[in-house]
Amino acid sequence: MNIQLVPLHYVYLAFIILIVAVMVRRRDTTIVCITGIMTIGLLATETLSGSVAGIFSSFIYATKELLSTIFIISIIVAMSRVLIRTGINEVMVSPLTRFIHSPQVAYWGIGLIMMVVSLFFWPSPAVALIGAVLLPVAVRVGLPPIGAAIAMNLFGHGIALSGDYIIQGAPKLTADAAGIPVTSVMTASIPLVIVMGAVSTFTAFWMLRKEMKSGSAVHLHVPVPGQATITPPALVTDSALLPGEVEVQRQSMPRRLQEAFALIIPLLFAVDVILMFVLKLQGGDATALIGGTAVLILIIVSLAAHRHTGPEETTSYLIEGFQFGFKVFGPVIPIAAFFYLGDAAITELFNHPLPNESHGIVNDLGVALAGLVPLNDTVGAITMTVTGAITGMDGSGFSGISLVGSIASMFAGSADSAPVLTALGQVAAIWVGGGTLIPWALIPAAAICGVSPFELARRNLKPVLLGLTVTTIVAIFLI
Repeated sequence: MNIQLVPLHYVYLAFIILIVAVMVRRRDTTIVCITGIMTIGLLATETLSGSVAGIFSSFIYATKELLSTIFIISIIVAMSRVLIRTGINEVMVSPLTRFIHSPQVAYWGIGLIMMVVSLFFWPSPAVALIGAVLLPVAVRVGLPPIGAAIAMNLFGHGIALSGDYIIQGAPKLTADAAGIPVTSVMTASIPLVIVMGAVSTFTAFWMLRKEMKSGSAVHLHVPVPGQATITPPALVTDSALLPGEVEVQRQSMPRRLQEAFALIIPLLFAVDVILMFVLKLQGGDATALIGGTAVLILIIVSLAAHRHTGPEETTSYLIEGFQFGFKVFGPVIPIAAFFYLGDAAITELFNHPLPNESHGIVNDLGVALAGLVPLNDTVGAITMTVTGAITGMDGSGFSGISLVGSIASMFAGSADSAPVLTALGQVAAIWVGGGTLIPWALIPAAAICGVSPFELARRNLKPVLLGLTVTTIVAIFLI
């Protein structure tokens, strides 16, 4: 598999290194990303006007890609506001405090529930469900919101998505590309997913517990670099409003009505889960069902609480939700716009500037790396981890795993090693790009928990890198 690298590839790689360096220093990367977009546009179009126009076009592209996530977060926030101001949220979560009575139980409980739900419906709808219900309880028993976000990320976007044993989207893509049965990839991935999950989640928990003991853990929220602080939507009260919001008095509601809604709302979401299973709804379809249910809950509760002013108040809650959603996503869109250029966006926005055999900038770089190393199992395992991580840098986790499967078949020295190498590349690609290290892929969990996606990515970095290192070593012994 020969890929011709052109100046676009090298410039893109240079900007990736620069962006990572700026992120490590915890500085804002917006200007760097926009400069990268403009530079790539200049090389692709060879005109200054095309380069400048590419900035705006890339923003539109990124917004379209992220729009469903922006909407589900905004709607869940709007629903959370009305539940909090009517006191329903307090009644609804109070029974859970009997089971979640410590930050340790909250971390592992949220993580395990997230993993199970994500196995059936993928992480996006799981984040909306679990964050809205369990976050207030977790914070009440002492788990910082950043801890809840870490748990949801590592268990959902990491363990569940990288194995994907129920839906089987990921193993099918990699197995087909490698030319081996999907069952062999799934079997080979079991020990790798277990090792990766155990190392990353225990490391993250140990680091979080150490910070909590020293008092350095963030117990309320983590500010987005260069932005106003963000209060977790599930924790917003009359005295904890977002910047620019007008204070709204808590809306009184009879206790019996509160208890009725506190019972009905979880039942409605439980029905959603059943429908997802029966109708085999996954990904975007499952998220849409959750979002539609949240809108109906918002309307019904608003009408019950505000009576004659219910229609106007419903609109006000929706406005608040969308204000929150776009406030959270605002700093991330320029970064996502740059990284989307590593995949299909560059062809759509700049009229095929890459060679005909190209699979996208990021995937080409992964293939080029594979071509620079000798073909043996040990080096192949290391290369597959690095290649998988590189292809995951576009933030989807799935766009490059077919390529990972193809490269794994090249490195496999025997029929037994092919499934292990394929599974290893799949695990690396999804852990990096599926929602544990790439900031815009982290947004659903970060927004629900009210933390910075950049800070969440930084907190996940050491556990995930350590997990990938140990998993790669285990894979070498399994080959």
